Amino acid sequence: MVTTVDLLTKNAQQRLDDYRRFVDLGLVNTLGDFFPGGVHYPPITMYDNISEEQMYGTYRLPDDGLIDIYAHIPFCKQRCVFCHYPVKLGKRLSEKDQYLAAFEKEMDLYMRRLNVSKIKARSVLVGGGTPTFLTHEQITRFLKSFTSRVDLSDCKQFNYDLDPGSMIGEEGKERMKIMRDFGVDRLTIGVQSLNEQVLKIMNRPHNEQEVYDSIEVAKELGFQINIEFIFGHPGETIENWIEVMEKAVKLGVPEIQLYRLKVEAYGDYQAPLKKLIMAQPEKAVETEDTIAMKALAIEILNDNGYNEMLRRVYTKGRQYYSHYARNQCCNLLDEMGLGLTAFSSLRDRYALNTASFEEYYKAIENDTLPVNRGLVRNPEQQMRWAMILPLKNLDVWKPTYLERTGVSANDVFRPRIENLKKYGLVAENEDKIELTTLGSFFADEVVEGFAAPDHIPFPRNAYRDGPLNPYVDNSPY
Repeated sequence: MVTTVDLLTKNAQQRLDDYRRFVDLGLVNTLGDFFPGGVHYPPITMYDNISEEQMYGTYRLPDDGLIDIYAHIPFCKQRCVFCHYPVKLGKRLSEKDQYLAAFEKEMDLYMRRLNVSKIKARSVLVGGGTPTFLTHEQITRFLKSFTSRVDLSDCKQFNYDLDPGSMIGEEGKERMKIMRDFGVDRLTIGVQSLNEQVLKIMNRPHNEQEVYDSIEVAKELGFQINIEFIFGHPGETIENWIEVMEKAVKLGVPEIQLYRLKVEAYGDYQAPLKKLIMAQPEKAVETEDTIAMKALAIEILNDNGYNEMLRRVYTKGRQYYSHYARNQCCNLLDEMGLGLTAFSSLRDRYALNTASFEEYYKAIENDTLPVNRGLVRNPEQQMRWAMILPLKNLDVWKPTYLERTGVSANDVFRPRIENLKKYGLVAENEDKIELTTLGSFFADEVVEGFAAPDHIPFPRNAYRDGPLNPYVDNSPY
């Protein structure tokens, strides 16, 4: 139950009413949980084993040879309680060197497999972990080896995910200069909160002032800046979340990204958060408070000139967005993942690298790509994938859907699409299918209804038997 009703605007109250209505209609599950859909289909935890040959034996690069690249550096100073991915903590200088050497060889193995002398990048994202938790020498080594194997001549954007603490002081500023000199031009800074107490509960390796300092460094060096926040985290209240968002819109950054807290694992590791909440359930934020936080954040962002560009990302102009995210999730272009747990999302298949450091090193020592899970999609899986990813993140462009599936978007999922239109969640014209403003708010839940029954993240009894139940009218045919 919302604890501070007097702070709710008319719009936030309407979204709470919508939430309750959509629980009754079967769109939203009754568990108070959610699943972050629209980046992977099937969900990342639902893939069977696959070999390198099964995955890549029949794969061919696109005609233009271009591919979006994700590079994963799985090391952190300390573990955030909400993190669902395997990382190693502390300095570990010798293992970082070992990992960078293995990463370089993995790139060589990919080039050999694809029969290219360099990988032609459309965009690049380096993430983690904390990919800037390297010495100057190590980050120089990584970027030097990476750019020697990747052709950046057609690369439209070179992104880095990082935390504020690695950016500040003379050491941090020098690290940022090294990155800039190798072509990095966009930063996603993991702010997560601007409340000191919440940052401590999250076990973040930075404080509020360091956020401001890091943004100033990024501005001074000319980076495009995206900052991200988590809502629904223990320690957050309606009151302090409003304060955080009001601070955020005054920072002068062009992009602000929102994440709803996920307690249950959706990656290769169960975040410590689950144990914290099981031991102290009173610390969990009520679902309705989380819904109110989201609605209030969107209202504050909109009132200050930020509008949703890609799902969950609010920008000051249409030129500010992640090319990597848009290419992979909206345009359904080929993306290659390198490093531990990295995924490759390709036009008719999907692969995940091992989550085990030992298996990763061993595979590469044996001249084998570290792929261990994945899927070459059949026609029905392809139709679902080509609907879920772009609908969640922007829109389903009908010519792209036809190109990726061989089927017209006008001929698939008709009962479900018409029902979503009836309830004001989806709009359609001759060119595209897209979520309405209301549908965008419940985007994760809307796209569940296009997943195969065995890939819907919650069981049927978690939903009421309403007309929007994701198990109803679920077939594309």
